[in-house]
Parts: sequence; C-alpha cells; structure tokens
Amino acid sequence: MDTLKSILSVAGSGMRAQGERLKVVSENVANANSTGMAPGEDPYRRKVISFEEMVDRDTGVSSVAVADITRDEASFDLSYDPSHPAADADGFVKVSNVNTILEMANMREASRSYQANLNMFETGRTMRSQLLDLLK
Repeated sequence: MDTLKSILSVAGSGMRAQGERLKVVSENVANANSTGMAPGEDPYRRKVISFEEMVDRDTGVSSVAVADITRDEASFDLSYDPSHPAADADGFVKVSNVNTILEMANMREASRSYQANLNMFETGRTMRSQLLDLLK
C-alpha cells in the first residue's frame, strides 16, 4: 500500500470511530432525562465507547477501531417526585446516570477529532491528485 493511500485509510478509520462516538453521545443526551416506567425499574444507563489500535500486518499501518460499547455502571440519581408513576414508596424516582455537561464535552472532542481526520483525509487526497497531475 502506498503512503498516500495509507493516509486515506487511517484518516477514514478515525472518522468512522469518531462518528460512532458521536452516535453514542447523541443516544446518551437523548435519554438524559429518562426514568424507569415503574417503581424499582432502572432508567436508561449511559453508554461508554472505547477504542483500540488496529495494525495492518502487511503494511504496519496503525488505525483505530471501536473496541467496545458498554454501559456505565455508575449509580443512578434520585429525584423526589411522589406523583411520578415510577416513584418508590418514599416518593423517589431513579433518573438516568447521564451527565449532559460531560456528554457535551465528549461531543466537542469527538467533533474536533473528526474534523482533524477529515482535514488529514482531504490533504492526503489533494497530495495524491497533485502527484497524478505531475505524472501526466
């Protein structure tokens, strides 16, 4: 694999990984205020994504891939709302363990990383095009 093609491959893997991260963040934000439907029932549990290095044995090029998407085992918050259908005997409702501020920070980081990979992809594509123009 030539170097310029490797750049496109690595940048593409970064964009795929960050796109998946943004999907997880959007699911978390969408469910941030969810509660259980009945007393004692758990609400939405925050998802956490992890990445891993993928090495192409033929070329030695390192790229990134999603390793796993798991659930955050942090405890749920309790909200006092005795009129809620999911309230327990004491009037407390379990609320999702999603921290919207943390998710917004993750969204910004994923967005910036995606943009950096996109810029790298565009630079590699431009360099490849310039090389082809020189060879004509």
